[in-house]
Parts: sequence; structure tokens; C-alpha cells
Amino acid sequence: MADVARHAGVSSQTVSRVSNGYPGVVDATRQRVLSAMKELGYRPNSAARALKSGEFRTVGVILFTLETTGNVRTLEAIATSAAAEGYAITLIPVAVPTQDGVYGAFTRLDEMAVDAVIVIMEVHLLDAVTVSLPPGVPVVVVDSDAGDRYSVVDTDQAHGAREAVLHLLDLGHRTVWHVAGPDESFSAQRRAAAWRATLEANGREVPPILPGDWSSESGYQAGLRLVGEPDCTAVFVANDQMALGVLRAMHEAGRRVPGEISVVGFDDIPEAGAFMPPLTTVHQDFAEMGRRCVASVLRQMRMDAPERGTTLVPTWLVHRDSTAPPSA
Repeated sequence: MADVARHAGVSSQTVSRVSNGYPGVVDATRQRVLSAMKELGYRPNSAARALKSGEFRTVGVILFTLETTGNVRTLEAIATSAAAEGYAITLIPVAVPTQDGVYGAFTRLDEMAVDAVIVIMEVHLLDAVTVSLPPGVPVVVVDSDAGDRYSVVDTDQAHGAREAVLHLLDLGHRTVWHVAGPDESFSAQRRAAAWRATLEANGREVPPILPGDWSSESGYQAGLRLVGEPDCTAVFVANDQMALGVLRAMHEAGRRVPGEISVVGFDDIPEAGAFMPPLTTVHQDFAEMGRRCVASVLRQMRMDAPERGTTLVPTWLVHRDSTAPPSA
């Protein structure tokens, strides 16, 4: 820093202010300092800066899979929101979602020096009484039932599923079938529970659930079963990838969508509007999810106190061309 100061003809304090991005430095002076840094190959020492400030400006993210659209888009939103606040993220994937796996991930993050942790958790783990995360670090959990012990951010799964089912009932369908996500997923459970509750509240028959695993192939297999159900005129699919598989099965069987069967998905992936036909689906605001996760951990850091409770990000139905009244 002293070398940069001499080279730029400024004080070391000015170099420090420029390297830390503080305001109040004349632009010409700032540019002179930046040029000197570049010429001399100077890089601020983040470890020394962390020792002085007590912050590493890094948020750790623990997650169990990058195979689902929801996890990938949530991670992208967290990284974008963290960067906007001047923070980087450190990603730690956990191969097996167990207590030991979570603690091992926390140990690795502690060695990497992070200020807070966001856990993207789709499986039954934090709802177990025996499971707890290490104390002393701000934590936000995505997609979990741990709101009484940690800060939880999730999309309003129940509202989105309810809107999807009501849309199909309002079109005149007698009932709505459901292709569900995997049993261990909180999101899949909430969507399936809301589907069932909405049908029951409206006095409709509840068909058997067709299981899936979020993949288009599992949706395709479920669609092949639905083809053999002559009374099926509407189906709510727990995500857009499986809905794509259902559409393929209907096309191969010669079942017209939406002429003979209406299909609604969940997620509103960027490609949903390019499906054939364009898919009616439930929109999840992943960008808002990321903002709220980062906002929560930053509040906990600044207040030096944990947060508890669940924050739900709104969902809404996007109407496209895969739904219509049942044919006469």
C-alpha cells in the first residue's frame, strides 16, 4: 500500500479508501490510485481486511443437489443479490443429506471463513428434533419446516398449487389429477397437500397421485398412465419439466392438449412459453427469494442476533395455451 501511495503521489489512507470502495475520493485521484495498483500488481489483502473489520464479505451456501431447476435458480438469485451487497458466495454441495453431512459442510465453511450460511434444503432433515445447526453463525434455510428455530425463506407453494387447481375447476373440469414430485421434497409435499385440500374443499373426487422425481422422463411415464384414464381431462403437474414429459406422452397417444386434456405446471421456467402448446404454469419469483435470503443473513449479521420464522414469497398463475374448458 505504501508503494502504491508513493507511485500515485497520495497518502496510504487514500489508497485504503480507494481499495475499500469508500466515497469522498476525487475521481481523478481515484483513477491515479487504480492505475498505480494495476502497474504495481497490488491486490488488497482480504485476510488482513477481515481481521480488521471482523467480516470476510462471504456467504456460504450449502445445498444437496444442482439437478433441480428450483435449486439452480435460487442459487443464481442468491449469488446475484449477494454480489449487489458486496459479498461473494462459497458453495458447498452435500452429497448425502444427513446430520453428519450438514455438520461436515459447516466445518468446511468455517475453515473457509464465511460470515453467514444459507442452506438450500429440499429434504426432511431440519424438521427432526435431533437435528440442529452449529450455533454462532447467522443461518437462513430455504424450503424447510424449521421456521421455529431458524429464518426460513420459501415460495408460497400452497397458494400456487391452489390457484392451479382452482383455474382448472373454474374452466369446468370435474376433477384434477396430479403428478407429484418426490416424497422427500418439502415443495412436492406442500403442492400435493394443497391440490388435495382444494379438491376436497370443493367437493370433488380426489384421484390417486402419480409419483414423479422432477424429471421430464418421470413426467412422461406418468403421462403414459394418464393416457389410459378416459375420465382424466385435467392434470396439475408439480413442475414444468415433468409437465413437458406429460405433453410428450399426450402427443404420442394422440390426445389433444388442451382440446382433450388440460395441463398446468409449476415453476414457470424460461422455456415454458416455448412448449407446444405454451404451458400454463405457476410462477415462482426466484430473484425475490435470493434477495430475501441475503437480506435476512445481513440483518442477522448487523444486529448480531438470530432470526426465526418463515417468510413466504408470493406465487401466481401464468395463463398460456395448455388449458381450456373440457370438450363436450
